[in-house]
Amino acid sequence: MTDSPGKSARPAPTSFFVTDGNAYVPTRLARGPWGPSVSGNYVGGLLARAVEQGVDDVDLQPARLTVDLLRPVALQPVQMHSSVVREGRRLRVVDAVMTQNDVVVARASALFLRRSEHAEDTVWTSPVTMPALPAEPDVLADDVPLVLHSFGRDPVAGSPGVGVTEWRHHGQKFVWLRETKLLVDDEPLSSFTRAIMAGDVTSSLTHWGTEGLQFINADYTITLSRLPQGVYIGLASMTHYSHAGVATGVATLFDEKGPIGSGMATALANPGFTPPPSIVSG
Repeated sequence: MTDSPGKSARPAPTSFFVTDGNAYVPTRLARGPWGPSVSGNYVGGLLARAVEQGVDDVDLQPARLTVDLLRPVALQPVQMHSSVVREGRRLRVVDAVMTQNDVVVARASALFLRRSEHAEDTVWTSPVTMPALPAEPDVLADDVPLVLHSFGRDPVAGSPGVGVTEWRHHGQKFVWLRETKLLVDDEPLSSFTRAIMAGDVTSSLTHWGTEGLQFINADYTITLSRLPQGVYIGLASMTHYSHAGVATGVATLFDEKGPIGSGMATALANPGFTPPPSIVSG
């Protein structure tokens, strides 16, 4: 992915949302691939930011976030509300809701666990190896929201952009991606928010088959054994099961040093996915 066709004459926004009082106003880059609505990864990003702001103890590890995508989020201002549901010595549970015109459009529940020493042990896990990190693109247009490189048909070199052809097969699929924009105003992205935003790709990655992407996710859950280091997040598809229009998929999440957790997405049959030109290889 090196450029987007038909550059806009308007300067590209530097973030996906700008604040206006207590509201978050989506910029044009926040539009998702399913129509005139906010993309699920930015919905999840705002929810992750909201729950993270409810925890001021640096020893509490964000270990799980579940995002429920209840309704399409229009490209209009949204409000965020969060609350601590349970606070204990070793854990904290924080909920967040996103409202639009006084209607709840998305919600999240987060679990934070206290870090501690643990015994050295060997526990079985499914082995998986990510392809090597791709080279940075030579040119990147201002309106490109993320750098994304897909692997599948070519598990070594892969292809820039969302896996329109790379993922259209019945084998394992991989992706490396990094955000190019900020989430809100000029705030730096936290490592937790970065992981959650990337984790939304679990649905596309695991549910993409020989006929393309035929499912739209209704939720996704990200679990983290540790926070990612660096700006790139990788995902490797692990499972996909579907029946009668309902699907579930699981992926392993990586940073540049190794696996960091898992993503799970449940979805409904829904053809018509059209990736934005800015995340298709140019």
